Amino acid sequence: MIRTVTQTGSTNADLAARLSGGEYLPEGEWLVADRQTAGKGRLGRAWNDGLGNFMGSTVVRLGQGDPPFASLALLAGLSVHEAIASLLPDPSPLWLKWPNDLLLAGSKVAGILLEMIAGTIIVGIGVNLRVAPHVEGRAVAALCDHGVDVSRDDFANVLARAFALELERWRSAGLAPMLRRWQSAAHPKGTRLTVLPPGEEAIEGGFAGLTQEGNLLLSLDDGSVRTIHAGDVLLSATSH
Repeated sequence: MIRTVTQTGSTNADLAARLSGGEYLPEGEWLVADRQTAGKGRLGRAWNDGLGNFMGSTVVRLGQGDPPFASLALLAGLSVHEAIASLLPDPSPLWLKWPNDLLLAGSKVAGILLEMIAGTIIVGIGVNLRVAPHVEGRAVAALCDHGVDVSRDDFANVLARAFALELERWRSAGLAPMLRRWQSAAHPKGTRLTVLPPGEEAIEGGFAGLTQEGNLLLSLDDGSVRTIHAGDVLLSATSH
């Protein structure tokens, strides 16, 4: 079920408040806003407004036997990739960047934020359908600039189906097939990346795939390979 509101601060915050208040939210229910005034992305970046864009959140209720919940960040990105790719005249310039940014011809078209509240994962997703909001230090684009003419409500239905399908696959087939599909949707191996790990200086290297747990592998210039568990990841200037 997809519920819509005309305006809210943040769909993630709305669902978090309901969960914190003891309300049961079933999987498959989405809250979608026409406008957000206090939306946020990873690392606290603002991600607001954009009338005509998709701004919505859903929940995943973790169960016994589910793969590690951290892999939901990759699953969410793959779901958005599948939804957008199905609408593009040519999906080849659409890449996933670890863990779940969507880049189209090198510019960000979607972002995802996961939060855990009361043992339930809230998945917040923003997709630039009509407007590319300004994000400091980032190249940002909208799907309408690339030949995609889709309404917010139609996209919401496409995304909800894609997310439900990926969730079912994640639970039934396990993590490994999802990670293989994620890597096939990502930028090519060897793509130069700059990583800003928490509390460390930036490091640069080539994309070397994912670990079995879904962490990023970065091939450094000295020949070593570093596992990245967290951090901001950017395409290096030489990759554009």
